[in-house]
Amino acid sequence: MKDLERLRTLIKEPVELVLNQQIQMELISSSKYLAMAGWCDRNGYDNSAGFFYKQSEEERNHAMKLFHYLCDQGATAYTPEVPAVTQEFDSLRAVFETVLEQEIAVTDSINRIIGVCRREGDYATEELLKWYVKEQVEEEYIARRCLELIDQIPADQVYYLDTKLASVTYDKNPFENE
Repeated sequence: MKDLERLRTLIKEPVELVLNQQIQMELISSSKYLAMAGWCDRNGYDNSAGFFYKQSEEERNHAMKLFHYLCDQGATAYTPEVPAVTQEFDSLRAVFETVLEQEIAVTDSINRIIGVCRREGDYATEELLKWYVKEQVEEEYIARRCLELIDQIPADQVYYLDTKLASVTYDKNPFENE
């Protein structure tokens, strides 16, 4: 019976555990971005709201990619509990500070998972995670760039940042050539 269980999945228990934790983290990120979108909508930052709605969907897709991966590998993917998130922010700058903090935490988590994969000899999962590493470099860059712009422009011209965010797509970074 033990041999049959081993054939069920190539993913070892420590990797399965951290991937399920990452699914939860991605869904919490999705929830946070959705709350940010709502705050931006309520405060007249229409393009920023659109950006955060897209980010929320993207984070959910990140979670689903891991969820499907676990299922496809014969492992168990758990539907995580997502706690309530902050709905109010003091300013657009505070929103982007929260974004950067969240993305740094996600990067740290992905790096930790890669360490677990290496310890467990799970090269297939490590290969999958290379996509997440690249994604996190972009996510952190956009958050940092937005904070830099907020600091450089007068408070009454924050709409400039709001308009730049309208051009963010999954394959185009509006700050790349600045």
